[in-house]
Amino acid sequence: MAARGIIFPKFGYALASNLFVLIAAAGLIVADLSVSALDPWTEMHRLLTGFAQPDFLAIEGMSVVWTIAFAVLGVALGASAGLSLALVFSRLRTIRILCASLRSVHELFWALLLLQVTGFSAITGVLAVAIPYTGIFAKVFAEMIEEAELSAEKALPAGTSIVARFAYVRIPDLAPQFWTYTLYRLECGLRSTLVLGFIGLPTIGFHLDSFFKQGHYAQAAALLLCFYVLIGTRRLWARPATIPLLIVASLLVLPEAIGSTSALTNLMRFVGHDIVPAPLRNADLLAITTWASLVTWLWPIIINQAVPGVIQTLVLSQIAVVAMGLIALLSFPFICTRFAGRVGQPLGRVVLVVVRSTPEYMLVYVLLQLLGPSMLPAIIALSVHNGGIVGYLLGRQADALSYRPDAPKGLNLYFYEAVPRLYGQFLAYALYRWEIILRESAIFGILGVMTLGFYVAAISEIRFDVAMILIVVTALLSMAVDALSRDLRRRLRIDTMPTRLSEVPGGTPAGLTADGRRLV
Repeated sequence: MAARGIIFPKFGYALASNLFVLIAAAGLIVADLSVSALDPWTEMHRLLTGFAQPDFLAIEGMSVVWTIAFAVLGVALGASAGLSLALVFSRLRTIRILCASLRSVHELFWALLLLQVTGFSAITGVLAVAIPYTGIFAKVFAEMIEEAELSAEKALPAGTSIVARFAYVRIPDLAPQFWTYTLYRLECGLRSTLVLGFIGLPTIGFHLDSFFKQGHYAQAAALLLCFYVLIGTRRLWARPATIPLLIVASLLVLPEAIGSTSALTNLMRFVGHDIVPAPLRNADLLAITTWASLVTWLWPIIINQAVPGVIQTLVLSQIAVVAMGLIALLSFPFICTRFAGRVGQPLGRVVLVVVRSTPEYMLVYVLLQLLGPSMLPAIIALSVHNGGIVGYLLGRQADALSYRPDAPKGLNLYFYEAVPRLYGQFLAYALYRWEIILRESAIFGILGVMTLGFYVAAISEIRFDVAMILIVVTALLSMAVDALSRDLRRRLRIDTMPTRLSEVPGGTPAGLTADGRRLV
């Protein structure tokens, strides 16, 4: 394409990759990557020593039980509500906007809001998972419904309702896919409920927070290993036949709520007063001065909190996306039989599964203890976790490739055969995870990283109206990046490539999309 003698390069894989790398390089100039810990090596030595001697007797059994219960009920509720919305997802724009809004707000933000209504109760933990997962399930289930075979519907009489069509034609074909994805989402739900413990709910994360703060790394190691066992054995104890039993058992073991205030009273106060902007409370909404006061109140929030928070969140997420890509491209050969061999491939797969099973929030929490508050711990956590996910998926794709009998070996096979053939799929995964990385970047502010979540800490100062404004900004930013990601995938013609593990050749039925909100 030329204009006045200037030739513009075609927007393809190379240009898209170079743009992301250049923006990340510019971000490195302004990013805070300092290490402020006085003696990080000594602390790391203590951490590794503790992890080498896990104290399993310190495990609080009920925290494990409640972690499972919150995840099971949250995912079950989210899947049920999401399936109902999926039936009309493609027909109603309002439903699509609602679902996008629900899934754009992180589980931790939902939990912080719900704490003001339902307190430290099981309802808070379950709904904090169920609400965003409803938006995720609705979108993914709707995509599955649209991609399903429609020829059987021709046999139905004219005027058959949407529900009847779905029940008699779609469910028999889609039920296995729904179960596959729902069971995978349970794994995501376990990670989410663990993280909820860091804000006071009685899950594994609550005790991890306590152990790490006290430097009791042996006890923390035991809890982490217990969690990895939960994730690793999920397919053994979470099956379609056992899910009803798990739901009933989860309902029976839920912890009692702390305090006895009325949730309805709290809800009315929260919606009718707390999150209403201060200038609008008990004000004359028809008066010009009221709205002038609102602008005066809102302007410093936007300038001093929202704008800096958005910039820092974008900088952090952009660097993490590029670092994730490098890790994924370097790591996928370690789980590919063609490169790692039959002995190395299982070992590489175990490492990547452990990496992807570790919640980013917890990893950032640990790194902040070692390195001090800056963007560096967040970048490391996001890039390692998501790089492990994408590397795992690319390795599965690489194993499914058919190679020529005279194909090169070693580095030549990697650079001239595998990477060129997988690069489009790699970009599809990377762009898909871009919005997820941005959501996680925002939430890390609660830990002290200067992103949007840092300013949402106003919620701890009983300034819920300010916190609500910033959460809305976070959701809008997430939706904007999600839309841009879809547009880039369409322009690169990779929008039809798989982004769920169940779609990966040779993949196991795990429905890896997350999201959430979709791959992991």
